[in-house]
Order: sequence, then C-alpha cells, then structure tokens
Amino acid sequence: MFLEKKIFLLKQSIRMKKIMVLLLILVSIKGINAQTAEELINRVRMKLDKVNDYEAKGKMRTNVIFIKAPVANVKVYFKKPNKLRINNENGISFIPKGSVNINLNNIFFNSAAFTIIDGGKETGSGNRILKLLPEDEAAGVVLSTLYIDEKNAVIRKAKITTKESGTYELEMTYGRYISYGLADKFIFSFNTKEYKLPKGITFDYDDGTKKENSSDQLKNKKGRVELIYSEYKINKGVPDAVFG
Repeated sequence: MFLEKKIFLLKQSIRMKKIMVLLLILVSIKGINAQTAEELINRVRMKLDKVNDYEAKGKMRTNVIFIKAPVANVKVYFKKPNKLRINNENGISFIPKGSVNINLNNIFFNSAAFTIIDGGKETGSGNRILKLLPEDEAAGVVLSTLYIDEKNAVIRKAKITTKESGTYELEMTYGRYISYGLADKFIFSFNTKEYKLPKGITFDYDDGTKKENSSDQLKNKKGRVELIYSEYKINKGVPDAVFG
C-alpha cells in the first residue's frame, strides 16, 4: 500500500513538472510574439523605408456612379519622401488630392511624432488596430486608423481623416511585393462631397437625369478607385522631372 502510494505521488510529481514546463514554453512563446504598439509600427515603417522609389504599371478602375470612366492603364511613380504621380493614358483621373495616401509611407511622413492608441484586434481577421494621433497640430492628417497584419508587418486597411480633404479609406491586398510593404491591389474609397473639382474641368455625368457640369452633383456620393498593379520596378531611380 505504501509502495503504491509512493508510485502514485511520483507520477503526480512528474505530471506536474510536465505541466510547468509546458506553461513556461507557452509563456515564452507569448513573450516572443507579443509586440507593443510602438514595436509593430516600427516594423511597418522599416519595411516601407526599404523603398526609396518605384515605378509601377497597372490598371485603374474609377467607380463613381454618375461618372463615365473606362478602365485605364496607368503608371504610378513614387520617390521619397512623399512624391507621387499617377499617369493615366486616358487623361484626367478622378482622384482627390488625398490619393497621395495610396503611398502608405505618407501616413508617417505627415507627422514625425504621434501618439499611438492600441485598439486591440479586429474581430474575424485578427488584424491589430492602431490609431495614430499626430502631435503636430499643423499636420494635414488628423487621425489614422490602421489595421495591421502582425505576422507580415503590413497595413491591410486604413482609415485616414484629414483637415482639408475629409476621410479616405484604403484596403490593400499583397502578393509578390509584400516584403517591401507594396500592395498588388489598392481599393481607395472616399466621399465625393469632400472633393472639389478643379476650375475648368467637368465630367460626363450618367445618373439618368439631366446632365450638369456642377460640382454640386458630387454631394453625398461615394467614390471608389481600384488600382491593380502588374509589376513594380523598385529602387531603380526615378528622376525628379517625372513629378514636375
């Protein structure tokens, strides 16, 4: 009886030691994977900082219900810190000034310092939600809400509120260029009521009503621009004249 009890206690002791080792391993793994908001933002920035310039080819689809705009072949040029140009073979592109935010580095360029608020994880996707509040009151961006893929250190979605151009939303799909933080597909959404038509420029409205060349027709409408890239040329050099 005494021997059986001793064996039983020995087995319990071994079992407890295994449990303790397992718990230590789990805590260790959690410690490795757990990232502070600041560490995660730095990982995203470091990946984007690898890109000094690029030239990209792709197709652009403008989806605004009252504007006729065919799918267009485009070339997009970027150069640090925040130069961006979109050349559309069909001419004028209906994209607000805030479209510079399709360069995600611009989120960080707008403010050198910001307060980060950790919003936890998004239900379903598991993306980490971080809100960036610029400390510079003169910054053009008021608030950036980022949905970050922690494993790959890329921004999957972003909602950007600006002082002058309203709120824009971005959705990114990554593929071949994820190591540079460059998306294969952008979906750029905006409120057309925040967009001001340049002087002398009109569009062909197609909403089934009388055609008008008035910016009033833009009110309370949603705009959506899709950019699907076929290739990037990264860090090959882009002359300043391209942005002139």
